[in-house]
Amino acid sequence: MCGIFAYLNFNVSRERRYILEVLFNGLRRLEYRGYDSAGISIDSCFACSDSLLPPALVFRKEGNIESLVKSVYHEVAATDLNLEESFSVHAGIAHTRWATHGEPAPRNSHPQTSDSKNEFLVVHNGVITNYEVLKETLVRHGFTFESDTDTEVIPKLAKFVYDNANEEGDKSVTFSQVVLEVMRHLEGAYALIFKSTHYPNELIACKRGSPLLLGVKELTEEPSRASFNDTKFLSSNGQPKELFLSSDASALVEHTKKVLVIEDGEVVHIQDGGASIFKFENAKEKGHEKLKRPASVKRALSVLEMEVEQINKGKYEHYMQKEIHEQPESLTTTMRGRLIRGGSCKAKSVLLGGLKDHLRTIRRSRRIVFIGCGTSYNAALAARPILEELSGIPVTMEIASDLVDRQGPIYREDTIVFVSQSGETADTLQALEYALENGALCVGITNTVGSAIARHTHCGVHINAGCEIGVASTKAYTSQIVVMAILALAIGDDTISSQARREAIIDGLFDLPNKVKEVLKLDEEMKDLAQLLIAEQSLLVFGRGYNYATALEGALKVKEVSLMHSEGILAGEMKHGPLALVDETLPIVVIATRDACFSKQQSVIQQLHARKGRLIVMCSKGDAASVTVGGSCRVVEVPQVEDCLQPVINIVPLQLLAYHLTVLRGYNVDQPRNLAKSVTTQ
Repeated sequence: MCGIFAYLNFNVSRERRYILEVLFNGLRRLEYRGYDSAGISIDSCFACSDSLLPPALVFRKEGNIESLVKSVYHEVAATDLNLEESFSVHAGIAHTRWATHGEPAPRNSHPQTSDSKNEFLVVHNGVITNYEVLKETLVRHGFTFESDTDTEVIPKLAKFVYDNANEEGDKSVTFSQVVLEVMRHLEGAYALIFKSTHYPNELIACKRGSPLLLGVKELTEEPSRASFNDTKFLSSNGQPKELFLSSDASALVEHTKKVLVIEDGEVVHIQDGGASIFKFENAKEKGHEKLKRPASVKRALSVLEMEVEQINKGKYEHYMQKEIHEQPESLTTTMRGRLIRGGSCKAKSVLLGGLKDHLRTIRRSRRIVFIGCGTSYNAALAARPILEELSGIPVTMEIASDLVDRQGPIYREDTIVFVSQSGETADTLQALEYALENGALCVGITNTVGSAIARHTHCGVHINAGCEIGVASTKAYTSQIVVMAILALAIGDDTISSQARREAIIDGLFDLPNKVKEVLKLDEEMKDLAQLLIAEQSLLVFGRGYNYATALEGALKVKEVSLMHSEGILAGEMKHGPLALVDETLPIVVIATRDACFSKQQSVIQQLHARKGRLIVMCSKGDAASVTVGGSCRVVEVPQVEDCLQPVINIVPLQLLAYHLTVLRGYNVDQPRNLAKSVTTQ
């Protein structure tokens, strides 16, 4: 997965230094999507004496964004490039990479180029699955490849298409025609931005599967001007404008809130301050001699529901730390408008507007299948017991990649729930396509309005957790659990026998943000615990029932950011293998809060203690004496809530532990090794 960004100013003078900083800052906002290498392309300050084409400058560097920034300014100083030169129109592109094909190195960084003259340049998020076939063809036609990436075939293919069109006498071939022809040969998932010396001051963006947004900022507009949905913002009206392309809204919100979510198969051509949108048609016309001239389509802008403050760290040192401590507020936002509690018991209910027209169908389902990856899978696992209890419908769990790999059975009578923070997870999207083909009702649970899962499912719920930038998901996880608990309440709302249970859960939901505030007070205690574990090589986390998911998620947080081996284990499986690992040196976390499994967890603690295990026990307040054996356990006490909501409380100390372990071990908590935020490539 990678982050792509572009900036085009039209009829407004911008210095090269300003353009560079806009591109750099866009990459900084997208760095959570990849940070092993980066690159940009801008126009040069001179025109070649033997050509009318302004040459493009390309800067590429392995390492994070700041490595690129230092490299660019060092190169600028060495070549006397004038940073104060102004451009009334200029198109620049930028990329931050998470390596899939080829190691992090300048040659593998983007923009990838067509040739030594940089006639066509491309930044790419995604994977081209047929690149080897395309590469072989292009090599036969005399192209030389410099990188190990799948992306390099794209600009070279663009040059091949352009050169062929000109050889056939079509001197009027447009940029969009070239790109549409390139798309006809590409297989896989991608979001692309093209820049070319043949089409100066123009950009082309297109996508299939990977996210991409267009942002528009008109510099002469008045506050009282027409609505954001006015299509004239996309027209070439000659007004001074700034246009932006980005993989994510977080890089746009500081510039504009007027955005267009580019749909799959759309090609956006930015020219003369306007944006023309074409629909990609894969079929070639029979016997055509020239490239097909596409027909444009009309689209309207929408408004970003995001504030700049959400993407800043504020008083915190890291995004992960900020997002852990934001959970009382994010949970409140998740539940806002969805819980109804009046003066009488009968008034206690829930409302999920995105599902109300489909609840009857869900209640008649043969089964409910939750599909997710990583943290999203764990959140669904935490909610499964309450869904089974309140709905009476069998609930099964699927890891998205495994379902697709084995082509597991999906039936028309099934309800399939797709859980994804980004709404763009590649494996989950492939599973969604498979479920749609099989005729199941598809429900989306995402944190991203306008994401692929939000658009392509039949119905769904946004978790409204707010922008999450830290690679290790924290507040999205707890909001996902809460949304799925509310989903269980909505599905089981017609069952009289469970009324008292439902009302108790609703009361617990109302009080949940306060309980999370309370458990966040354990921050210093978890930092002290992290200090004791700083040199350890491994950590086991035992849980069962509602908190088996907590064990998995807690272990996942520790391993992904602190780089310590950690494993979440179902406590009921302890004697079926894991017990062999236990000795006096191995730290073990046991989650033993009050629920139906409490007595069983007490037994687990006794057995681990008998084998000299180094125990850290998480228990409900007041239960320390009930879970310690001879005073040998380290105890972490947390507030008690309804059992189905306890995973929301119990994960917070483990999030804090993972955070402090990482900081104390000297690693970058927001950019863990080899990982990126949203896995949009398989």
